[in-house]
Amino acid sequence: MTHEAIRPGRTTWLTDPGIPFSRNVPLHTIIGLFILFWVYMAISPTSRMQWLVSQSILIAVILALGFTYRWFRFSNLSYLLMFLFFCLHTYASHYTYEGTPFDLWLKSSFHTTRSYYDRVVHFAFGLLLVYPFRELLTRIANQHGFWPYAIPVAIVLSLSAGFEIIEMLGALVYGPGGEEKFVGMQGDVYDTQKDMMLGFLGGLVATGITAWAEWSKEKKLELASGQ
Repeated sequence: MTHEAIRPGRTTWLTDPGIPFSRNVPLHTIIGLFILFWVYMAISPTSRMQWLVSQSILIAVILALGFTYRWFRFSNLSYLLMFLFFCLHTYASHYTYEGTPFDLWLKSSFHTTRSYYDRVVHFAFGLLLVYPFRELLTRIANQHGFWPYAIPVAIVLSLSAGFEIIEMLGALVYGPGGEEKFVGMQGDVYDTQKDMMLGFLGGLVATGITAWAEWSKEKKLELASGQ
């Protein structure tokens, strides 16, 4: 299995990718919780067709993570971040992105005219998945310095654009009315650009947090070694 060298004192159960699966209780918990949540959300979704379309990519990603686990293990922190994003997406798949209880509450409480849960998920895509992408780069491509911070943000922006293209293709295949079911612009001509921008901003925030955490860790190690 490929993983970067681990210096003593630098890893924990959250960041150590070398924990054997049989002893990785946190990962067992994450998997169990997601299975329970996914099964519950799969029962009687608002639109079975939209649920199938939106879940197909997620299922493919989860299968890829499972099949490649023998050769590459993410840290539990990465799995936790992926779990949070998967839950956000699965929740929306059950209700549709325009009809979540969160949006119904917003509309009744603040008299909003559009659904905003999709914007939350686009921001969360960058915020939660930049770290796993960075982990891939640092451990497989052996990238260090500036690039492990810049490239994951670029990946997020590229995937955000790719998802918008997939939504467009889904609308074209569906035919009349497909633009509302799959693209969901809700009257905003800049909806696509705003979704991509939010993913990009989420990635920048996550990168800033990661850079600060790495800097703080290095400072603590320097202070400890100097004593």
